[in-house]
Amino acid sequence: MNRALPSVADLAEGVRLSDRASVGRAITLVESALPAHRALAGELLTALIPLTGHAARVGITGVPGVGKSTLIEALGMQLIAAGKRPAVLAIDPSSPITGGSILGDKTRMGQLSVDPRAFVRPSPTGGTLGGAHARTREAILVCEAAGYDPIVVETVGVGQSEVAVADMVDAFVVLLLPNAGDDLQGIKKGILEVADILAINKADIDPAAARRARRDLDAALRLLRGARAAGSTVLELSGATGLGLPALWDAVEGHLTAQRASGAFEARRTSGLLHWTRSLIEGEVMTRFFAAASDPGAIQARWAARVMKVPALAARPPAGATQTMTGTRASRRRLVIRWVASRLPPGVFSLTTTTSAPSRVRSWRKIRFFRSVPSHWLMTSHAPSSVTEGSKPQVG
Repeated sequence: MNRALPSVADLAEGVRLSDRASVGRAITLVESALPAHRALAGELLTALIPLTGHAARVGITGVPGVGKSTLIEALGMQLIAAGKRPAVLAIDPSSPITGGSILGDKTRMGQLSVDPRAFVRPSPTGGTLGGAHARTREAILVCEAAGYDPIVVETVGVGQSEVAVADMVDAFVVLLLPNAGDDLQGIKKGILEVADILAINKADIDPAAARRARRDLDAALRLLRGARAAGSTVLELSGATGLGLPALWDAVEGHLTAQRASGAFEARRTSGLLHWTRSLIEGEVMTRFFAAASDPGAIQARWAARVMKVPALAARPPAGATQTMTGTRASRRRLVIRWVASRLPPGVFSLTTTTSAPSRVRSWRKIRFFRSVPSHWLMTSHAPSSVTEGSKPQVG
């Protein structure tokens, strides 16, 4: 971002007023990976959170060429005619070679993107797997705070296992093509398992094939979901002609109504928050890891510094170690044992939690065993599986 961003207070006020430029800048801020912008993004989201949670969140996915953008534009114009203010977050793939992205989905939605009652934002995946951007959840919150409802997330063209968006939305729509495979495709594990609504797009091109595909999917869902298949919806539609679009939105609203009545709506939102929290933690860990890894030897030095603080290991350096380990009291023995157990294959030795004298002796023997492990094992994920309790590791 070359232009200076406005202050967080000004940006939050612009979002509250549904200023489209402010909404775009806010999403740019929350998507940024720069450390300074991450801090500002946190302040912005804190200010906007009270304004969120009211909008319906709908994810639309499908294979490349299934017609997602065309259908979403037609659906968006239908929603505007019904008095709604839709926002579309369109995710485009990033190049694995250059890192760039064409961001062409907004171009395909020419009519919807210029309507002042709608908001269309293209974003790259940035290398994130699963069909969405790493900060799509934050972008959803910004759009909700601006008063848009519903929020439609269009994923990149996906295969069978990209289901990340299902955790971000209240209704997950999977678009399929007629003549795209046999009925065995419908019972494969993956994206069809988590889909709330299945829609066969481009049904106007070959109506007979679309009807045949619908029958196959109905049969596959009964086999895959059993009793739950009664609530599954399979539709035939066409984004180009508008065929079936009212039925699609009726199915979405019916799904949301049923979810609220059963209590599953809040459970799904809670699950989404847990996934969001986990992704934030994982992202922060990876950021710090690679920041440290940019300095050769930094990770190894950090681990070595922590191991050197453990008295049981400081008593005698491990075989092959080059560091001199120091420490004070043996108060961290259990921590060391647990850490070692997490790094070695199952069955190397078992952990005990009692405090009896024999247990302490066994714990000390485990420590002594560990002291014979070469120091370079401390920097790797696994030790050789041939190690057994009481034996010395075989180092090649």
